[in-house]
Amino acid sequence: MDEFTRKFNAAEDKDVQIHHVLTAVYEALREKGYNPINQIVGYILSEDPTYITNHKSARTLICKIDRDELLQVLVKHYLDS
Repeated sequence: MDEFTRKFNAAEDKDVQIHHVLTAVYEALREKGYNPINQIVGYILSEDPTYITNHKSARTLICKIDRDELLQVLVKHYLDS
């Protein structure tokens, strides 16, 4: 067993998780021939999961993320860029 304390940042872990989900959803939408940006924006604005395809379980993935957290990560990333 290690004799030192490990630190982790839950907020960073959540950001990484959201990044992975958004990337997977984007790719699934693109593969099905949709405009991924328009579909994701439609989902965010309406919270209607039918904007997201079931292909590769994209709808299930995005529904696991709180919409407010998703918006926070997007705004933070946009402003940090």
